[in-house]
Amino acid sequence: MACRLLAQPRGTQRYVPNVRADEDLLTQAIVRLAWQYGRYGYRMITGMLRQSDWHVGKDRVSRIWRKEGLKVPKKQRPRGRLWLNDSSCVRLRAERANPVWSYDLVTTWTHDGRVVRLLTLIDEHTRECLAILVARNIGAQQVIELLADRGHWP
Repeated sequence: MACRLLAQPRGTQRYVPNVRADEDLLTQAIVRLAWQYGRYGYRMITGMLRQSDWHVGKDRVSRIWRKEGLKVPKKQRPRGRLWLNDSSCVRLRAERANPVWSYDLVTTWTHDGRVVRLLTLIDEHTRECLAILVARNIGAQQVIELLADRGHWP
């Protein structure tokens, strides 16, 4: 009657998970390999485990991978440089307020899973936030309009 009241199947209340004897050793091996080879995902780790005589499938490794909270970090692109014709590298530095600005597009999610984007415009010298544009979608035209309103765009 309690299961009917909570609208849960009775089988879920009687379920006892099967824990294999080698589960802890396998978890340690997966974590060790993930630590040693940080850019490898669970499929590569599965292949490496099979080469070292573990008889495991990718689904089991994936389950342990998720349970341990392991993730492959995203690749970061190298920062570009501003090049002049004389082969020198110059980055603009803020010596006074207003000539050098930075803008960044930040993405976050609301409690119900919908995307919210924030476009922030910051003065490099004073570190003052000049504008924040909040919208579900921010296009190139809105970025141009925001910069033009602040008097920075030609």
